[in-house]
Amino acid sequence: MMLLSDLIQALSNLRAQKTRTLLTTSGIVFGVGSVIGMMAIGAGAREETLRFIELLGVRNILVDSLPASSSQEMQQRRQSSPGLTHRDARILRTNIDAIEVMSVRKTMRPATMLPKPSPDMPDIYGVEASYGGIHSLRLAEGAFFDDWANQTSAAVAVLGETAKVNLLGYERALGKFIKVDGTWLEVVGVLEAQLAQNPRRERNATADVNNIIYIPMNTFEYRFQDPGSGLKDELAGVDLQVAAGQDSIEVAKVVTAVLDSTHRGTADFTVTIPADLLAQQQRTQAIFTYVMVAIAAISLLVGGIGIMNIVLATVLERTREIGVRRSVGARRLDIARQFVSEAVLISAGGGLLGIAFGFLLAWMIAWTAAWTTIVTTTSVVMAFGVSVTVGVLFGVYPALKAARIDPIDALRYE
Repeated sequence: MMLLSDLIQALSNLRAQKTRTLLTTSGIVFGVGSVIGMMAIGAGAREETLRFIELLGVRNILVDSLPASSSQEMQQRRQSSPGLTHRDARILRTNIDAIEVMSVRKTMRPATMLPKPSPDMPDIYGVEASYGGIHSLRLAEGAFFDDWANQTSAAVAVLGETAKVNLLGYERALGKFIKVDGTWLEVVGVLEAQLAQNPRRERNATADVNNIIYIPMNTFEYRFQDPGSGLKDELAGVDLQVAAGQDSIEVAKVVTAVLDSTHRGTADFTVTIPADLLAQQQRTQAIFTYVMVAIAAISLLVGGIGIMNIVLATVLERTREIGVRRSVGARRLDIARQFVSEAVLISAGGGLLGIAFGFLLAWMIAWTAAWTTIVTTTSVVMAFGVSVTVGVLFGVYPALKAARIDPIDALRYE
């Protein structure tokens, strides 16, 4: 009952100074909202990164060739390195027991295609049957081609989601045919939509990972001629998946050492390790989150100073009231509790409004900047808890100062 009475009286005192209370509360509102908004950005970025790394596969190692920018550069490379070749793939497969599955990869941009795609011409990827499993490709229609299709150079294709829509529309594509550089290919599968970004940023890859047509590697080599092969290595890449329980980072070091040996130290390939990327991204994300929260916490600090300011001003204005209450029997604890209650009401009310502002801020960022934001329960609880704590801490000093006022001096105060 005593606590309820203190809160009712504190609310009445705050309502008597509406403008001052509103201005003081705004500092807490913006502080809490900023903390929630910044943590929502961090959580969204972390979620996107995890999806990004999951697409690559944490047990995968991705080797990519670096195409030459000119024929002169290619000639200089060939003096020391044969480039990324099938021989490299055979050496890796034979000498590294930790590799569970592997797929070589070739890419090309076709000259002609029927039906004519709109708006962009898809890229052709020649891969092995294991490629779908390595990259966890999910199919909306049909299935990924098998080893038999690769061994027999079957004229089959698996379409990315965008390639399927651009070529065949939104109707079912399974069993239909497309013509690529004069060769008819039967559609045996259609992939579900993948992340739109290209994590490896390959020079020879399309900007949209959904706008790709996958065909068996032997079909690619025996039925197609890449017009730009003069500036490329024999292979565009080799995708590896290490066995469960193996350290992909350590295996990648062995892969790099083997390729450095076969390429005689020529820097004409790159090795991407998703597990290492994940660890680096988590460290970077943690630093980013700490910095963003620290910046947002400054707003809460400013709000706390505002609370201390208004309570101190209230103590001076109500000095005679304090004297009267003390003279009729109020204890110092009663006086302190009254002013702490006002500080808590300001911080708690500002915290609740700040939560709503934080959700609004996260939504506005996601809508205007096309950035994924995720408001977590942890961020809401933490921001609200900090706001109440700030209110209590910054309200204690003015409350103690009010409690120490001598009753006689307070009654004489004008």
